[in-house]
Amino acid sequence: MSLGRVHSQDSFGTVDGPGIRYVVFMQGCHMRCRYCHNRDTWDLREGGEVKSHEAVFQDIYKVRNFLSGGVTVTGGEPLIQAEFVADLFAECRKAGIHTCLDTNGFTKTITEPVERLLANTDLVLLDLKQIDEDMHQKLTYVTNRHPLNFARYLHEINKPVWIRYVVVEGYTVDPQYAARMAEFIALMKNVEKVEILPYHSLGVHKWDLLKDTYELESVTPPTTEQLEAIKAEFVKRGVVAAY
Repeated sequence: MSLGRVHSQDSFGTVDGPGIRYVVFMQGCHMRCRYCHNRDTWDLREGGEVKSHEAVFQDIYKVRNFLSGGVTVTGGEPLIQAEFVADLFAECRKAGIHTCLDTNGFTKTITEPVERLLANTDLVLLDLKQIDEDMHQKLTYVTNRHPLNFARYLHEINKPVWIRYVVVEGYTVDPQYAARMAEFIALMKNVEKVEILPYHSLGVHKWDLLKDTYELESVTPPTTEQLEAIKAEFVKRGVVAAY
């Protein structure tokens, strides 16, 4: 039995992979994304509740008949607690429940727990924030080297992947970045599609509750024209993309 710090659980998720899904939010994240809508999941030592993977599995199993999709583990960043998620996914797969990992890919090495986690993962939702190193650091305060290496590893093991690309004014809205990202993704035959996600500020209240400063207060969502221009950069390179 492994223990993990779980932020929260949602028994009816519709935007976290295919179908209706049970969503488990893990506590802890290395990135400090300026637009993060789960600001309260950053700290691994505080927040959430310590639970066993068996207890969480039982919560999922009780509602399995209502899940047309399966289970998604997100965060925060699930890779930080890879052993817990690996054990949870192993139980889910034994029960015939589809498993989906929503991750930013920030892991410095592919450890044994990460390998085991991916072996028990049916689909990876990989959030690639920005292909440009300098802009990635401005947006997330960390390097993009590890997420890009993780993406390459997923290609090596031929793990099905959906890429998520958030469009934020001043950081990722310029089509040149989408073009470079598309060139990177086009080499990976395991990537099934790119989900282009317009920036939103729905999580601002969490920053307020934590008395933290939300620096994108004046940023507005991208226009349809901007989203179309970004989508075109992926499509012209043979990458399936939608928003």
